[in-house]
Amino acid sequence: MAEFAESPLRLVIADDHPLFRGALKEAVLGQNPNTAILEVGTFDALTALLEGDTDFDLILLDLTMPGARGFSGLIYLRAQYAALPVVVVSGNEEPAVIRRCLDLGASGFIPKTMSVAGMRAAVADVLKGGTFMPPDIHAVARADVETDAIIARLATLTPQQVRVLMMLSEGRLNKQIAYELSVSEATVKAHVSAILQKLGVESRTQAVIAVSKVDTGLWTQA
Repeated sequence: MAEFAESPLRLVIADDHPLFRGALKEAVLGQNPNTAILEVGTFDALTALLEGDTDFDLILLDLTMPGARGFSGLIYLRAQYAALPVVVVSGNEEPAVIRRCLDLGASGFIPKTMSVAGMRAAVADVLKGGTFMPPDIHAVARADVETDAIIARLATLTPQQVRVLMMLSEGRLNKQIAYELSVSEATVKAHVSAILQKLGVESRTQAVIAVSKVDTGLWTQA
């Protein structure tokens, strides 16, 4: 197996299950013992970390963890930190889920059922600039035309608009969103208007429904 780069690597493992974080850490350190690995258990902890330090070679991201639902975390990271590679790790191995992760900009998909050796090979492939998919997924069908269009529209949202959309999906009111983001209600209203325009919908409800079509039910599993 090809070795990782000789220079020290810095990775973030974002998963709310300590045992699985340990498995991923073992996989990476087994290949390169000098790798610096930071661990976080919530999406809020991840965003707080990245606000102060983005000098990482890779983020290993669980799809369903506190603070993120379905693809919302991945969408936010790709919008805010486009140059930072993200590999999704998930217990949901549906081909449609894998396809959507790749469509939304993930550099790979690691099933939680994969062996430590398999995880090690997957991370190595991505760090060499490749894209990793599970070896038993031979041909993952693309999403339907409607979903493709929604994904393309989501890609036009700013990071702050993604955060607002995430909160809309949780049923939060404008004043609650304003408090969470430390902005005015007028600013939130402006973000909501921009989101509706970019997604091509007329109401908050329609925006949440549009995103739920991409998520294929994942947001309800959080």
